[in-house]
Amino acid sequence: MNLFRLVTGWVGALLMTCSLLAAQAPGQWDQPASALAEQIAGVVGPGQATLTLRNLSSVPDSELPAIRALLEKNLKARGVVVASTESSNTIRITLSENNRERLWLAEIAEGNEMRVAMVEAGLRGVLTSSVADYMTLRRERIPIMLNPLPGIVSDTPVLAALETSSTMVLLRPEEIELYSFTEGGWRHGQPVDLEQHRLLSRDPRGILVPTSDHAGFNAYAAGTECSGQYTQPSVPSRTSLVADWTVHCRGSDEPWPIFQNNDPANPVTVKAFYNSARNYFTGVITPSLGVDLPPFYSAVLLPRANGTALLIGGIDGKVQIADNGVLKPVSGARDWGSDFAVLKSGCGSGTQVIASGSGEAASDSLRAYELPAQEAVPASAPMAMNGTVTTLWPSPDGKGLLAAVREASGEYEVDRVTALCN
Repeated sequence: MNLFRLVTGWVGALLMTCSLLAAQAPGQWDQPASALAEQIAGVVGPGQATLTLRNLSSVPDSELPAIRALLEKNLKARGVVVASTESSNTIRITLSENNRERLWLAEIAEGNEMRVAMVEAGLRGVLTSSVADYMTLRRERIPIMLNPLPGIVSDTPVLAALETSSTMVLLRPEEIELYSFTEGGWRHGQPVDLEQHRLLSRDPRGILVPTSDHAGFNAYAAGTECSGQYTQPSVPSRTSLVADWTVHCRGSDEPWPIFQNNDPANPVTVKAFYNSARNYFTGVITPSLGVDLPPFYSAVLLPRANGTALLIGGIDGKVQIADNGVLKPVSGARDWGSDFAVLKSGCGSGTQVIASGSGEAASDSLRAYELPAQEAVPASAPMAMNGTVTTLWPSPDGKGLLAAVREASGEYEVDRVTALCN
C-alpha cells in the first residue's frame, strides 16, 4: 500500500513537472514578439498606443490571435499598454516574408513622425503552410532608377511604365521619360512635358499602352492624352534611340483603355472614364457589361469558360467581379491593396492575379492568386518588396509585370516581376 502511494506520488509529481515545463517552454513566436516589443518600447516609451496587425505572410490566420496576444503581453511588460480607443501613438505591425525567412515589421507613428522597427521571425521552412505554393514570384530592379542623371527628380511618382525591346517609357504626373537600351546601358533622353493645365489630385494615376503595331505608345493622365511613335532611323544610332521618338500631347477627357489585347484576329478594348479631379475611375465603362459598377481604382479582365469577367478593386476597399451581368463579391481578398494586374505565368491555370498588400507599408509585398470562382486562392507565397508598391502594369505579352515602388527614402524604383513554376 505504501509502495502504491509512493509510485502514485512519483507519477503525479512527474506529470506536474512536465505540465510546468510545457507551460514554460518557449513557443514559436515568443522570441520575435519579445524582440519587436523591445524595439517598439524603445521608440514610444511608457504609455498607451493603438495596435493593428496585418498578415502578408504564409502564417495561417488562425495563429494571429496568439501572436497579437504575445505582442500585447510583451509590450505591457515594457510599459506600453494597447488601448482600445484612439491614441496619439499608433503601432502597425505587418507579418511578411521573403523566399527564405519571415519578417515582422512595425510602423510606429508618434504624431506626424513615423519610425520603423523590424525583426526576423525564423525561416519559412519551420512552418508548414496551407498555401497552394506552386509558383514563385521573382523581381529584378531595373537599374535606370539607381543613378538618375542631373536634373531628373527621382522622388517624383511613377504612374505607369512600359517596356519594349529597346525602350523604357515612364509616365510621371507632369512628364514622360524615355530611356533607350544601348551597349553602354540605359540612357535617358529629354523628358516630354505633358502640358498639364489643371490641378492634379493628391494621388494621380496614369496608363501607358502600346500601339497595335508595337511601334509606339499611348499615354493617359489627368486631362491629358499623349501619343508616342518610334521611327526607325536610316543610320542606326550608337548612343541613344530616344531621339528617334516623336511624342505629342493634347488635352482630353476621353475614357482610358484599361484593357487592350491588340490581337488582330479578336481585338478587345475596354475603356473607363477617369475622374481627374480625384484619383479613381467613375464606374462608367465602354462597352457596358450590363451591370452598374461602383467607382474603382483597378480593373482587369479574367478569362472564363464562357468568355471574360471584369475584376475591380473599389474605392471602398472591396474586390468584386462582374460576370454574366452580375456583380459579385470576392472572398479572400481583404488584404489586397488598390493595385493588381494579370500575369500569364503558364503555372497552374495559366493566368493569375498579382496583388499588392493593403495600406501603406515600409515593406510591401506581392502575391499571386487564382480566382476559380468568387474566391481568391493564394498561388504563391508573398514576395517582399523594397517599399510600397504604388502601381502594377503588365508587359505587352502579359508574361511579366512592371512594379513602381516607393522606397522609405521617398525615391521610386521600377522592378520587373516574373514567375517561376515550382
